Amino acid sequence: MAKIVKKIKKSIGKKILKKKKVIVKPKVKIKSKLKPKLKIKISINKKVKKIVKPKLKLKLKLKLKPKKSQKIKSKIKPKLTLKTKKVLVKKSKKVLKKKKIENIQTKNDHELERYVGNPIIFPAGGTYWESTATFNPTAFINDGKVHVLYRAVGMSDVSTIGYASSEDGYNLTGRTFKPVFIHRNFPTKESEPVFYASGGGWNGGAEDPRITKIDDMLYMTYTAFDGWGSVRIGLTSISLKDFLNKNWNWRNAVLISPPGQIHKNWALFPEKIKGKYAILHSISPEILIDYVDDMNSFDGKTFVNSIHQDHPNWKKREKGIRGIGGAPIKTKYGWLVFYHGMEAHETHRYKLWAMLLDLKDPTKILYKSKKPILKPDAFYENQGHKSGVVYSCGAIVKEGVLFLYYGGADMVSCVATANFELFLKELMSGKITKLKKGKI
Repeated sequence: MAKIVKKIKKSIGKKILKKKKVIVKPKVKIKSKLKPKLKIKISINKKVKKIVKPKLKLKLKLKLKPKKSQKIKSKIKPKLTLKTKKVLVKKSKKVLKKKKIENIQTKNDHELERYVGNPIIFPAGGTYWESTATFNPTAFINDGKVHVLYRAVGMSDVSTIGYASSEDGYNLTGRTFKPVFIHRNFPTKESEPVFYASGGGWNGGAEDPRITKIDDMLYMTYTAFDGWGSVRIGLTSISLKDFLNKNWNWRNAVLISPPGQIHKNWALFPEKIKGKYAILHSISPEILIDYVDDMNSFDGKTFVNSIHQDHPNWKKREKGIRGIGGAPIKTKYGWLVFYHGMEAHETHRYKLWAMLLDLKDPTKILYKSKKPILKPDAFYENQGHKSGVVYSCGAIVKEGVLFLYYGGADMVSCVATANFELFLKELMSGKITKLKKGKI
């Protein structure tokens, strides 16, 4: 029995031990199972950390990065600067436009903007009639095309009229190989010779043309010098059709100013006023206009009486005023007239002014420029036969732009431009003298 009891005890002990082992081992296994769970958590956390860290790093890259972020900052800056540049460029364009307008209106007292390609006509060497000077141009526009006539002087020292044309107003083509007009109506040398210097041309001829288109006819006034003792106003005409076809069938020239008097700078208005042709022949001490029923009524014995050196009103003239430019230009504000003159402190320099005349009564001056709108400052206005000269005989308006044609230094032809509407508004602004009565 004792043996059986021992065996039973042993077997029970083993079972107990086994149970203990079973109990203990699972605990250990559970612990070991927990450990891997902890390990898994830790590894997950590590993975999370690894996953989170790159996310944080990405965030840091965006927010903090350069040392690489310096590049990003530099990338960001251009974006910002690009935006600001766009804004500045837009603003600067407006500023530039304003500056251009100021150049037209207010820069140096409303000077016009010279064409960078000036001079547009210069003497043609080797020609007999325009090798010395090609200057003091006049112009008219027809169907968008600009036609220019200019004074030409060659080796013979006779002033004749040349021709050129332009589609854009700047670049001239179609220049003729011979004069399109020659003044041949010379009086006999019965009077005393006069000392008369006007851009050369000592042997006389047709000087300083002023062309005016009225309906289907072209009328041209000019200074007719006989090379001796007569400086008068010549008048001729041609049909628009003949002119465009270059059939230079000018009407026989006639002198419309009295003999024995020196006259220059006369022009016609581009349309009839109160049913009559209007000839503008003086602007100082007052505006003088003669009205004519028929331009062909001048026969060499009928004259327009104007102010001259022996006239009682000659001394009343404003000092420095020389005469008008080209034919007046009609605007909704009045007749635009350019005129030449010299300032008291620079009597050796010809400059250009502008004024507006009343549409119904052109003897009334509405506005005039207080100071010159164009001064002889460019080199081609000082290097020629007479230094310091800008002298205009005509202007046109093309597509809202004013084209003012003028001679430089009694040698070459040039052009200056301005926005027409802005030019007129500036002329009428407070910066320009407004006159009550028609005196200059």
